[in-house]
Amino acid sequence: MFRTLGATVLLLKISLTIAYRPVFIYHGILTGADSMGHLVNRIQEVHPGTVVYNFERFGGWASLINAWHQVQAAHDNLKLVCDLHPDEGINMIGYSQGGLLGRAVLQIYPDHCVKTFISLSSPQAGQFGDDFLHLIFPSLVARTAYELFYSRVGQDTSVGNYWNDPHHPDLYEQYSIFLPYVNNQLPSVNSTQYREALLRLNRMVLIGGPDDGVITPWQSSHFSFFDEKYHVLPLEESVIYTEDWIGLKTLQESGRLHIIERQHVRHYQWHRTNDVIDDVIMPYLD
Repeated sequence: MFRTLGATVLLLKISLTIAYRPVFIYHGILTGADSMGHLVNRIQEVHPGTVVYNFERFGGWASLINAWHQVQAAHDNLKLVCDLHPDEGINMIGYSQGGLLGRAVLQIYPDHCVKTFISLSSPQAGQFGDDFLHLIFPSLVARTAYELFYSRVGQDTSVGNYWNDPHHPDLYEQYSIFLPYVNNQLPSVNSTQYREALLRLNRMVLIGGPDDGVITPWQSSHFSFFDEKYHVLPLEESVIYTEDWIGLKTLQESGRLHIIERQHVRHYQWHRTNDVIDDVIMPYLD
């Protein structure tokens, strides 16, 4: 379920008097809770006494299963944590795929207790590119990957669920069962809830950078993506922002959306390098 570091139920109760909110961490694709160990340790070094819940499920190859299945299981775990902290609430960090799925967890949990959500180099607007693809599917190329991902078989994979091919937007909307819905690009009976759940946040922090090397385009970590001419459209010019589909414009206008760009950080360094953690994560953990 999740790993609680340095805590029994008794100690958890005592920790409620500590100034720092507990933190729930959601790991990335093809890794697991152990890969987030450095981040856990750094949080507890800088903010002693912080209770950290390190989500353990769907490690390794299991992280490739259908996104909705993972989101529902993570929701169940997060609810257990929220039940332990109904008053002060918690902070949440999602890394890489875990940032996208973690955001969806909040959207299906209308009364969640998360105060600050930190998306750490996550494909919030989708993914399209060979570098990332070859890490997981070496024989595929981005140009033709839609033939797999935009099918019933492809939609059984998490990657297929957020593969956003700018050359085939019609197929993306026709076949994708996840990203166009959690981004409210396609309406559903849950569209209002998906927006309102994010507006419960005190802060949303979007972190990414041009030297990431995995998230493609890297600006997807800021909800920006390719347009039909393969140019990256700035967030403020994209329809998800201008029409406020999931509340990003409202969050920004109320001072609750923080967009962070940091250069010279590779994808696997965001959660493993102290100066990066101290610079872009720790200031938002209250």
